[in-house]
Amino acid sequence: MATITLNTGAVMPAISLGMWKIAKDTTASVVVEAIRAGYRGIDCACDYGNEKEVGDGIKAAIAEGLCTREELFITSKLWNTYHAKAHVEPACRKTLADLGLAYLDLYLIHFPICCKYVPIEERYPPEWCTDAGVMEIVPVPVTETWQAMEALADAGLAKAIGVSNFSCSLVQDLLATCRVKPAANQVEIHPYNAQASLSAFMAANGIAVTGFSPIGSSSYVEIGMDKGHSKGVLENDTTVAIATAHGATPAQVCLRWQIQRGHAIVPKSTNPGRLRENLAAGTDKFVLSAEQMAQITALDQKLRYNDPGEFTKGMGPQWAETGYPIHD
Repeated sequence: MATITLNTGAVMPAISLGMWKIAKDTTASVVVEAIRAGYRGIDCACDYGNEKEVGDGIKAAIAEGLCTREELFITSKLWNTYHAKAHVEPACRKTLADLGLAYLDLYLIHFPICCKYVPIEERYPPEWCTDAGVMEIVPVPVTETWQAMEALADAGLAKAIGVSNFSCSLVQDLLATCRVKPAANQVEIHPYNAQASLSAFMAANGIAVTGFSPIGSSSYVEIGMDKGHSKGVLENDTTVAIATAHGATPAQVCLRWQIQRGHAIVPKSTNPGRLRENLAAGTDKFVLSAEQMAQITALDQKLRYNDPGEFTKGMGPQWAETGYPIHD
């Protein structure tokens, strides 16, 4: 199974199960089924609202003898409302308590966006908006948040720390001041959003890249964020033809394309068959040729589904017209 070695020396599975949009009542059983299928990476977040259930699944899998804690690689993310120094550790400890873990293998800043603090006991997860339905931005610099993240690493609460949804310029700025270099940057990557420049920049600086939404728009259709691309890359003639040539599925082709680029990926599924199909993309079941890799990369449209610059429009007076600009 393919792996990624982080700049900390830790080995991360190249394929982790993404937990976004998995219902609470099925989360624990999906986690157990995924671990039984061979997954050792689980990608969580406070904002997904199901970390307690993920923890139940991990506990059940360990009790069943499917794995040990040390064999798992658990990632979670710091939400936007907890960026101030005083709030970072409590947020991490809440995640650890929900997951039933003593440490995270990787903890990421979820977005380079700092929202007004919401106490855990008042609303959890706090989501994007206040009770008034607006997104309130507060001026906490990334350097303050990162120093608090470094303290988590020092304390052993997170074996590695990183970022998510950070542009090249934001990472470059962070590198100028950090004591601990980010181990990873998790961003939206699929054949319609290849992120070639970002991938090259991270590689040059020893930062692993993890691609979320690796098969494109399917996760966004039901929540109206597919931007009219409801068929997405899985129905594209190029990916279908390449899949047919290898006796694979279009989803496996999209995943394999990223694996061969040296990326980690976090596909999501609750279907046992698809869980195994996705995981198979991390083996040598099939290898894309250089020509096929280039054909898939050429599908790039710089199409971003999960873009706060779009979905935060109207959430507050300061971003009523433009949304929140986090990308170059």
